[in-house]
Amino acid sequence: MKKNVLLIAILSWVVTHAQSVIEIPLYSKTVPNSISTMIKELDSVYGTIRLISRVTTPTITKYEPLHPNGKSVVICPGGGYGVLAYDWEGTSVAKELNKWGLTAFVLKYRLPDNSIMIDRSIGPLQDAQQAIRLVRNNAVAWGLNKNQIGIMGFSAGGHLASTAATHFEFKADVSNNDTTSVRPDFAILVYPVISFDNGITHQGSRNNLVGNNAPDEKIIFFSNELQVTSKTPPAFLVHAGDDDGVPVENSIRFYQACIKNKVPVEMHLYPKGGHGFSLNNKTTEDKWMERLKNWLSSIK
Repeated sequence: MKKNVLLIAILSWVVTHAQSVIEIPLYSKTVPNSISTMIKELDSVYGTIRLISRVTTPTITKYEPLHPNGKSVVICPGGGYGVLAYDWEGTSVAKELNKWGLTAFVLKYRLPDNSIMIDRSIGPLQDAQQAIRLVRNNAVAWGLNKNQIGIMGFSAGGHLASTAATHFEFKADVSNNDTTSVRPDFAILVYPVISFDNGITHQGSRNNLVGNNAPDEKIIFFSNELQVTSKTPPAFLVHAGDDDGVPVENSIRFYQACIKNKVPVEMHLYPKGGHGFSLNNKTTEDKWMERLKNWLSSIK
């Protein structure tokens, strides 16, 4: 009898938490801005964190909730534009968003590398724009609202997400004639790299994307606090004041730019937490994901 009760409980849990997961190539044909190479994707583990690098075939992995509400989010894991913290800031986040009814897409984007890209600085943005384009083009088939597609990023993934949220009128892939909008409808930026300003940037992310001696115009182009306009989508920011990897000024400057341009924005700053806390800042009982859940309910 006890075994039957246990079996029923297990089956009930599986049904309640069931998820459809499928990996989808971003590009049906040639990957733009690519160089033919023998480099193979590398999947490794650092401590308990799964790291992916040397991405040559970018994809989105679709996590579909049991009861989708039509909203969707493209998730950009961080890793300094050198690796992707794929589970820590990707799949684990997707599973949490699924609990709220959101369909999540974990983006495995190309990391800047001169050996696989003609112009390494625009490769990640090409992939982020294509991810939004792909989701929007398939919105009807996937039961999604084409006007409720957001982008979310952590650390350097936050730089990519904020770049997508401020550069949607820039055509990263000039070879693509699809006119579908690549503007995300909202942006979620978690301890994000925002600026390439020497005083506050994460130097590793900046150097990996644009090089050690990038011209001023490229530094300005990728300093996303300088690219906010009234067309920038609503934003939600989370950061810790003691972050010694990506200074909190990155989020503060983006917040100020949104206020200046009358873009709806919400920011949560914690005194402690450092960098890379993912879903849970253990230094506080306050749960930023609950704050996010409340904010998302206001996005119509």
